[in-house]
Amino acid sequence: MKKIARIAFVAAALTGVVVSPASAGVFTDDLSKCLVAKASPDDQTAFVQWIFAAMAFHPAVKPLSNIPQPRRDEIDSKAGQLMMRLMTVDCRAQLVSALKYEGHSAIEGAFGVLGQVAMQGLMSDPAVNKGMESLGKNIDGAKLQEVFNEAGVPAATATPNPPGK
Repeated sequence: MKKIARIAFVAAALTGVVVSPASAGVFTDDLSKCLVAKASPDDQTAFVQWIFAAMAFHPAVKPLSNIPQPRRDEIDSKAGQLMMRLMTVDCRAQLVSALKYEGHSAIEGAFGVLGQVAMQGLMSDPAVNKGMESLGKNIDGAKLQEVFNEAGVPAATATPNPPGK
């Protein structure tokens, strides 16, 4: 069980880098579609909260988060129940086929896709977007434009402003 949780966590944290949708097999794709279809927005939020809480143990980010142990236990429980429901009830047939024909990597790939979808939902929140925009004040748009020009490609439509502007 610990291995399945670790696989799902890594896949979700990497949001599909381990097994990209392009390299996933037909059965992993079917499992991915089922997980996404059966995970409600609240389920996706619970999944992202679990990823965040687990990542908050890393020494580089631990000082930025203070999640009390009872809250961690609640997050773990909710995520565990969600994963069990998805794997053993809602998407059981798809998981059986994926495991049979594509092995354990199917779990990584499928939960990676679910992680991507859940993160997209989180990132689309206006408050998160506002927080992300603050990075722009530390980006020199003119220097970045030079790199795009050197590469011979057009810059993104929303080039950040140079600092101080």
